[in-house]
Amino acid sequence: MNQGDTAQIAVLACAVRADERRLLDALDRRKVSYACLDTRQLSFAPGSPPAAFPWQLVMNREIGQVRAAYAARSLQAAGVTVMNDAACIEVCGDKWRTSLALAAAGLPAPRTALGLTPQAGLDALDQIGYPALIKPLTGSWGRLIAELRDRQLASELFEYVAALPGPQSHLVYVQELIVKPGRDIRAIVVGGDLIGATYRIAADLKTNVARGATSKPCPPTPELAKLAIEAAAAVGADIAAVDLVEDRSGNLLVLEVNHRVEFSGFQHAMGDRVDVAGRIADLLIGRASQCQN
Repeated sequence: MNQGDTAQIAVLACAVRADERRLLDALDRRKVSYACLDTRQLSFAPGSPPAAFPWQLVMNREIGQVRAAYAARSLQAAGVTVMNDAACIEVCGDKWRTSLALAAAGLPAPRTALGLTPQAGLDALDQIGYPALIKPLTGSWGRLIAELRDRQLASELFEYVAALPGPQSHLVYVQELIVKPGRDIRAIVVGGDLIGATYRIAADLKTNVARGATSKPCPPTPELAKLAIEAAAAVGADIAAVDLVEDRSGNLLVLEVNHRVEFSGFQHAMGDRVDVAGRIADLLIGRASQCQN
């Protein structure tokens, strides 16, 4: 029921992939009109009046971190409600800012440090210990994450890092390596509620479904629900995929919070237990109604 500019809800994306199609189908089933906005065709001007953007609520599904953040900032400046909003996108899109938000909320996470130079990062690892991980400040799907087994390997890698162009490349985000039981946990929070959780299983260090990991349902314990909901709140996310890991003692630690939820693997694992797209669509409809009042 896409009715273009007459719609109250818009979905922002540069491509309609499987997850976006599920979301649009969920809106169709609820007989809700919507507009699809291709970020590659959008432009903004300072001081744009609200009439320039007739949608009351925009669901931000843009895959590009930079475009997602700038589009959200621009739409919000024109008075449009965006989910997730620009502040959330900017925090979740930066691993260090996410770590700061989780720490401020008092949530358990692996020991982490940010070195403002490669040498400072190397010194920080002396406190964290080995093995450890180096992660890019921005990025997804486990790309550019490397295991540091000892100080010699870290020193050699950081020498390469120091030679990279661009000042942000020289910031070193390092983190304790949690020895996990061959899996981590993906929990999805919508509107402040945990709608479900799955184990992501892989022999590799990286358990991203996009990289071949498999998913199966994870029992949502009270501790898991509490951590996931609080992690989403810590970054200001209305809709979030929270990644957690179990340490050797079975304690749960929050790894990161994703503002743009990819849920195909999750939905396949959960089957009829939960309709992720439907829960998101219901939240969008409710918030759009609030925007009218």
